[in-house]
Amino acid sequence: MADDTTDTKSSNQMWGGRFASGPDAIMEEINASIGFDKKLFAQDIRGSIAHATMLAHQGIISADDKDKIVHGLNTILSEIESGNFEFSRQLEDIHMNVEARLATLIGPAAGRLHTARSRNDQVALDFRLWVKEELQKTEQMLTGLIAAFLDRAEEHAESVMPGFTHLQTAQPVTFGHHCMAYVEMFGRDRARVRHAIEHLDESPIGAAALAGTGYPIDRHMTAKALGFREPTRNSIDTVSDRDFAIEFLSIAAIAGMHLSRLAEEIVIWSTPQFGFVRLSDAFSTGSSIMPQKKNPDAAELVRAKTGRINGSLVALLTIMKGLPLAYSKDMQEDKEQVFDAADSLELAIAAMTGMVRDMTVNTARMKAAAGSGYSTATDLADWLVREAGLPFRDAHHVTGRAVALAESKGCDLAELPLSDLQAIHADITDKVYDVLTVEASVASRKSFGGTAPSEVRRQIAFWRARN
Repeated sequence: MADDTTDTKSSNQMWGGRFASGPDAIMEEINASIGFDKKLFAQDIRGSIAHATMLAHQGIISADDKDKIVHGLNTILSEIESGNFEFSRQLEDIHMNVEARLATLIGPAAGRLHTARSRNDQVALDFRLWVKEELQKTEQMLTGLIAAFLDRAEEHAESVMPGFTHLQTAQPVTFGHHCMAYVEMFGRDRARVRHAIEHLDESPIGAAALAGTGYPIDRHMTAKALGFREPTRNSIDTVSDRDFAIEFLSIAAIAGMHLSRLAEEIVIWSTPQFGFVRLSDAFSTGSSIMPQKKNPDAAELVRAKTGRINGSLVALLTIMKGLPLAYSKDMQEDKEQVFDAADSLELAIAAMTGMVRDMTVNTARMKAAAGSGYSTATDLADWLVREAGLPFRDAHHVTGRAVALAESKGCDLAELPLSDLQAIHADITDKVYDVLTVEASVASRKSFGGTAPSEVRRQIAFWRARN
């Protein structure tokens, strides 16, 4: 007896700390998902109501039992929404918590609800419904962000700024044109969201554990009731599939990357060295030690959220990569990744929409910077091709010599005397100065999708019509 007592004590110490009661405590801790999947309560109840209604319609349960089930489920929904529902870890997940409470409320009729379904297709339904709703919310938020950029683009269709490659001044563009680049990016994100909704728009309920059911259910009825296009077509794949969650995370990661690029530009632009934009106090913080500081913290945090979203995508891909068909408990680890990424993406889009509408644009500083770094050099080369008949490669060489001369004299191309330019190439005339200003450079680029104000306004009109 003494040895048995010692062994038990030693065993409990081995489990240690919070698991002092032994293996059962560890199993409860690792198995329970109610801590996070309670987020699916509305989808779980909605799915159960549709399932019960279909079962009664097919004569599988009585109309009276269906009415009791639906009334009980609506009662539970009200309890959860009002904060009066007590979730139990011992009941593992949202499905069992709802079912146990339903049994308390309506008695034996509750047991008939689970006819012709499994927790495998039930969780697939709940999660798919939640992701679909989240995608719809993301679509709306991206539409709002695009609208914010369209407004700023219209306001600044003629505001000149430097365009960059390698973060070096390249050619003059307009701030409106730069804004429209982000409209294109977030427009692609929204298109991906819409495609993802189309891909997942199939109802899993009725696939049961993995093989379907022998009951005469009507899966098309439940699909329609739940707002799906149609039911899924293979019961094994149905309970095994988390592509819809991975696709959501992929979309979130790409959108997050776009948001991070924009955040980085705002961080750079708001530095004293650039001074292109200024954020209000609503999206900035001060320093605890340096009173002159105004930090673009909102943009920096948007930039950081991207790392969390990327991590969630990699985590779920890793969870799913080695799973044989059909359902495995590993798949319980899918939801926290998606929930966290969704929260991060929502916050990042909301913050960025606010910053785009909030920031003050310093057009004078942008225009001054647009002319730096000999940004109109390409315009000089194009003029030589167009007016002097030079092959572009020759014109490029002549322009390079002009830039070197201007650099040695510490002046802009437009400030070089005509005699200096003619010493480089005799066919240069005083008409060249018409293209060496940043305004002329921008106005000349009227190719479809170019930076000319007229073309920027054309693209704004296109996007307003489709937004």
